[in-house]
Amino acid sequence: MRVVSGIQPTGKPHLGNYLGAIVNYVKLQHEADAAGGECFIFLADLHALSMSHDPAELSEATREMVATLVACGVDPAKTVLFNQAQVPAHAELQWLLNGTARMGWLNRMTQWKDKAGKNREGQSVALFTYPVLQAADVLLYQATHVPVGEDQKQHLELARDIAQKFNTDFCPEDAPLFTLPEPYIPPAAARIMSLRDGTAKMSKSDISDMSRINLVDDADTIMKKIKKAKTDPEPLPSEEKGLDERPEARNLVGIYAALTDKSTAQVLAEHGGEGFGAFKPRLGEALVEALAPINALFRDLKADEEALDAILARGAARARERGVPTLDAAYRALGLVRG
Repeated sequence: MRVVSGIQPTGKPHLGNYLGAIVNYVKLQHEADAAGGECFIFLADLHALSMSHDPAELSEATREMVATLVACGVDPAKTVLFNQAQVPAHAELQWLLNGTARMGWLNRMTQWKDKAGKNREGQSVALFTYPVLQAADVLLYQATHVPVGEDQKQHLELARDIAQKFNTDFCPEDAPLFTLPEPYIPPAAARIMSLRDGTAKMSKSDISDMSRINLVDDADTIMKKIKKAKTDPEPLPSEEKGLDERPEARNLVGIYAALTDKSTAQVLAEHGGEGFGAFKPRLGEALVEALAPINALFRDLKADEEALDAILARGAARARERGVPTLDAAYRALGLVRG
């Protein structure tokens, strides 16, 4: 079992990142370790170049994300934790795979269409080709499992297509180079929505900071945001079907369920008939209790920049070592003379 996943170090990590991805990183690192496998978690700083960015902010955000992951339970002793920029093999393999990827495949990527909008001609080449870099990210380490949300399944399918075509075009039939990675979709993956719009995902890029709970928010800020979270005037239902057509109510109940390790049905059985005036303070208190230790450890870690850089350096050294055999084999398969 070899797990590979990346997270972009842009913006402040929020509750959606934590409940939707990071808690699963922590579970997967233990599963992979118990199975004698490996878990690779990288900060996708090269992917950040696909959009306009501030260099100083990217450097700071990269270290902040390391501190966040470790504070949330990612253990550098069990997980290969690094940033792409320190492992040139990611960019090298992307270039090698660019010869296999097809324009038509990339043109069909939903995220390209969404992010580029109507001004496709004005977008960076990196925004168009970053799914090929994503393919390189996982194929480099012969990933067997890749944690993905619904919005990234298409990119993993592309990685499998690229791997299959490369294996067919350049490798003996009985000795394919790349492992075809399988999607890992956690059975209880939380989908956390905006506090201002229950139909939109909680996002770092949302203009309003009131739309999200940042992992660095203090107790007063958390309570304030939950108090002002958008709701409807009806009390909580006693059954799940009562949440149909009530996206904001469903979101707050879902957050409470994820924090307390309960099902939506259990939460409604306990709080059905309760108004939001009573439920919101309970939710706020659960958030404060869950995030307080993370917040405290994050602040300690963030203050030690040297220690954060050391974590990344150690992880990058391990990642470079693991990626060399695959990269070398790709060069050989393509007939490139390297001396």
